[in-house]
Amino acid sequence: MEKINLDEKFALFNEHWTPKIISELNDYQIKIAKVEGDFVWHNHSDTDEFFLVIEGTLFIEFESETMELNAGELYVVPKGVQHRPYAKEECRIMLIEPRGVVNTGEAESELTASNDVWI
Repeated sequence: MEKINLDEKFALFNEHWTPKIISELNDYQIKIAKVEGDFVWHNHSDTDEFFLVIEGTLFIEFESETMELNAGELYVVPKGVQHRPYAKEECRIMLIEPRGVVNTGEAESELTASNDVWI
């Protein structure tokens, strides 16, 4: 049994859009990521996607609107909804997803990250 310190975990990597697993809860993985710039339009047809902003500002663009999330705010993108996250400056986020979820969903991209990377 060990507690997890988010600041210590975020200090272990610098790359953007590469979620790192910090814990598991039943069949779900708790991941953190540093994000900056534009991500790809994508969706997850089989699962919702949980975003919690730890530090900074994250924008999630949808077909008809853009949502702004600041530190301490979260949003769950419903499964199947096309979206594109982006951050104008580096932002630190937490994601909660079922094991095996690919960060770019069904979209193929150079931003597709390796899965199951623990820190």
